[in-house]
Amino acid sequence: MATFRPHFILLLLLLCIITFTQSTPLFLGKYAKKPNKLSSYKYKTQYFTQQLDHFSFQDSGNFSQRYLINADNWVGAQRKGPIFMYCGNEGDIEWFASNSGFIWEIAPRFGAMLLFPEHRYYGESMPYGSKEEAYKNSTTLSYLTAEQAIADYAVLLRELKQNLSAEGCPVVLFGGSYGGMLAAWMRLKYPHLTVGALASSAPILQFEDIVPPETFYNIVSNDFRRESINCFNTIKESWGELQSMGENTDGLNQLTKTFHLCGELKNTQDLSDWLSSAYSYLAMVDYPYPSDFLMPLPGHPIREVCKRIDSAADGTSVLDRIFYGVSIYYNFTGAVNCFKLDDDPHGMSGWQWQACTEMVMPMSSDPEKSMFPIFNFNKTYEEERCIRSYGVKPRFRWITTEFGGHDFKTTWKNSGSNIIFSNGLLDPWSGGSVLQNVSESLVALVTEEGAHHLDLRASTPNDPDWLVQQRVSEIRLIKGWIDDYNQGKGSAFSM
Repeated sequence: MATFRPHFILLLLLLCIITFTQSTPLFLGKYAKKPNKLSSYKYKTQYFTQQLDHFSFQDSGNFSQRYLINADNWVGAQRKGPIFMYCGNEGDIEWFASNSGFIWEIAPRFGAMLLFPEHRYYGESMPYGSKEEAYKNSTTLSYLTAEQAIADYAVLLRELKQNLSAEGCPVVLFGGSYGGMLAAWMRLKYPHLTVGALASSAPILQFEDIVPPETFYNIVSNDFRRESINCFNTIKESWGELQSMGENTDGLNQLTKTFHLCGELKNTQDLSDWLSSAYSYLAMVDYPYPSDFLMPLPGHPIREVCKRIDSAADGTSVLDRIFYGVSIYYNFTGAVNCFKLDDDPHGMSGWQWQACTEMVMPMSSDPEKSMFPIFNFNKTYEEERCIRSYGVKPRFRWITTEFGGHDFKTTWKNSGSNIIFSNGLLDPWSGGSVLQNVSESLVALVTEEGAHHLDLRASTPNDPDWLVQQRVSEIRLIKGWIDDYNQGKGSAFSM
């Protein structure tokens, strides 16, 4: 989810290079379409009273956590029917439930119950009664952490199993992107509560210096370069054109017209953020068939963007070419008359707080390999930005302290088990994930043509063979976890 000024990156030079601002990109599309509840997936919406602070014995209050549940295929507690739990991401849980068709499709063959708990401070799961109160200041936001969210899932899971007399039922965790990180971390942190986790497109190594900071934007850039070197170069050239235009007397007004903006552009930075976000999201959802996860898009959307940029008539300006191309992302249906630069349809604004506290993922841009302007991660700038925004300093090393990451091949091999790290190499977040097997049970499933948690999406007649085989492997591994668990528990439901 790439964002820029609050959302993207810090850039340095002002003359030839456009100035960007720096922050952790969002996993999901800030400018995505409104979520639609799919009628094909039926569930009950329930609410559970959670403690606001799981790690203090003082009473800090409670909040109502929303969760979705479907037991239509569950074979019941006596037959040890499994529970498949999706770890909710930074947004409305109905959106994630609607876009996780793989879990719905395999539930019948496993006789599984489906559970989708919502992440605190997102969707309807707001402490203090409303988003306005919950997001009021750093004190009210202080309970928005990955650790508290995972504890929510653990407490809810134990309470639900007790109420259903299902303590003996195996639990498999699922998650994509940040949700995949939570699924992997929960499996590592609470191994007694689950039998395994599928962590799809989960960049759990994108912290400190575990992976090179230029990895994310190099992958985005390479996705465009592989389709067209001319497209890559046009985008690279466009930042200077944009900056020059904005410095003209009537430049901002001209840019407003060129990019069909709904309101008058105040500065070039906002437009740069908007364009850069689109490129990152396009790399994330460069699926081989049409989709509408973030936006209604054609199959191979980067290819289509580059076709538009490259096929413009001779004499077409660089910025007009960019607008034609980026319209594939923002207006593929042709239904949008003008564009707003500050929309947040999925309610993911809480991610900015998380990125200013513990979810600090260093990013930079390589001058040779990246189509983005040059910039380097700057801790001092990040600290100053977060103090201005929230009055807090980021804890750059906290996530690796809490969950690990350095020397993961040794530490997780000794302390972890039964996690699938699935990744597609077109996804820019894949560079921060686990791409090689750590042990026999900590498995990396990597596809060259895959994009952001494509394996969790519903199957289609257009699925390529490699995607079908990836899901077959995931089902086989999940079945193995459940079978191993049941062998120690006596008879149980058999597929």
